[in-house]
Amino acid sequence: MLSRITLRQMEYFVTTAESGSIIIASEKIHISSPSISAAIAHMETELHAQLFIRQHAKGLLLTEIGEQVKDACKVILAQSSDLYSMSADFTGVMRGKIKVGCFSAFAPFIYAEIIHGFSNLYKQVELEAVIEDHHELLQELIKNTLDLALLYDLHIDENLINFTPLADLPPYVLLAESHPLAKNQAVTLEELTEYPMILLDMPYSNDYFLSLFRTKNLKPNIKETCKYLDVIRSMVGNNIGYTILNVRPKTDFSADGKKVVMVRISGDVRPMKIGIATPKNARLTNVQQAFSSRCQAFISNQYIPGMSVSYFSEAHIRSEKE
Repeated sequence: MLSRITLRQMEYFVTTAESGSIIIASEKIHISSPSISAAIAHMETELHAQLFIRQHAKGLLLTEIGEQVKDACKVILAQSSDLYSMSADFTGVMRGKIKVGCFSAFAPFIYAEIIHGFSNLYKQVELEAVIEDHHELLQELIKNTLDLALLYDLHIDENLINFTPLADLPPYVLLAESHPLAKNQAVTLEELTEYPMILLDMPYSNDYFLSLFRTKNLKPNIKETCKYLDVIRSMVGNNIGYTILNVRPKTDFSADGKKVVMVRISGDVRPMKIGIATPKNARLTNVQQAFSSRCQAFISNQYIPGMSVSYFSEAHIRSEKE
């Protein structure tokens, strides 16, 4: 009976089951809603069973048999991925699927070289990229709906997630060229409290930036909050306030053409670490191991795709070695 149900149909069904909505599943896997509906209907016909209860307010809810079918389909899909890995061992051709997450704050910098570069190198690998905030990526890793993710070392539950650090990103202050502190070699957190701050308001990241002040019993003067980096850089460029960031664009200009300046924060400040996160009990396939190896080869303290290695990050690296 199962031979008349394809792996693709199982994938559509599992994604819908985990999303609770055909529309959301359609957006996740970039397949039209009618195609997903048809796949589910076909499975229900083949299995002579209703897999979902369709409730207007709550969306799609799995029936009892639907839950069992979902679990069985996930096992079959995992086994099919293993077959591709076994084939790669003997033929030397990398094939299979991989679902990769990437934190949205640094995705613009590393996407082309890491993610697209991997797809271009292994053309028979089907790669799905998920660009999300830190919280969402952690949740997907815990639910095992992501194979691995590139993110920061924030709120990592070591009982649920493995994290391999790749590179440090020390925090720095971004200032308008005309800001009174812009010509300084370094600034203290105490000095910054005298000026208005624009806070990058993303889950976990915002708490990290505020913790830099808390550790010194200081309180920043937060004037604005925003979750979009380009908007924050423009606000800084127009001298609305300073911000603290970790990612280091190669450009010294905001999106509206205003000059911005990166200045080192003096003293002992905790850096962010970019790394590879995987579900704790997951066994990496050959494809996943190959992607992980690419990340480790292309991301280090000496080089991060799309980012500048500034003088103050180099100083941080030297001080760590000393």
